[in-house]
Amino acid sequence: MAAPPRPPEDEELEPRDDPVPVPIDGVLDLHTFRPGDVGELVPAWIGACAEAGLRELRIVHGKGTGALRRSVHALLARDPRVAAHRPAGEDAGGWGATLVTLR
Repeated sequence: MAAPPRPPEDEELEPRDDPVPVPIDGVLDLHTFRPGDVGELVPAWIGACAEAGLRELRIVHGKGTGALRRSVHALLARDPRVAAHRPAGEDAGGWGATLVTLR
């Protein structure tokens, strides 16, 4: 069986250090980010949401082993801008997402 064709060199997937633009719409899907980026990403995103006047947010972290959820919840618990956070309802991702209310 022949190998699949290779993409041109400029299209090869390589780790990037460029900033990734994140829309400020109150929803952050962490599936596209490295777990090591979450510690800086979540607080910066919360700040951008607060500046945009958003107060009800949703962070999608997935169900998995729960490690990412625990990391997100720890960040939220320490952030003075966060009034409350709770698991999302089944219609919004269930325990694979967290709803956040900002002060």
